[in-house]
Amino acid sequence: MHWNVLIPHKKTKQKTLNNEQKQHNKLISQMRIVIENVFAILKKFKIITEKYRNSRKRFALRFNLIAF
Repeated sequence: MHWNVLIPHKKTKQKTLNNEQKQHNKLISQMRIVIENVFAILKKFKIITEKYRNSRKRFALRFNLIAF
């Protein structure tokens, strides 16, 4: 467990989720959708999946341009 990790609340057979827990889970899922879409774009441009062969100085610039 890391201090910056958001874990959704789980429903059990005996205990259901209240509205606050459902809202928290919804917020986590909305943030996760954005993050997963950024990962998909980065993989599409193959900046993560393949070896980067250009100048290291421009890697951060290109990574940020593709991600945002």
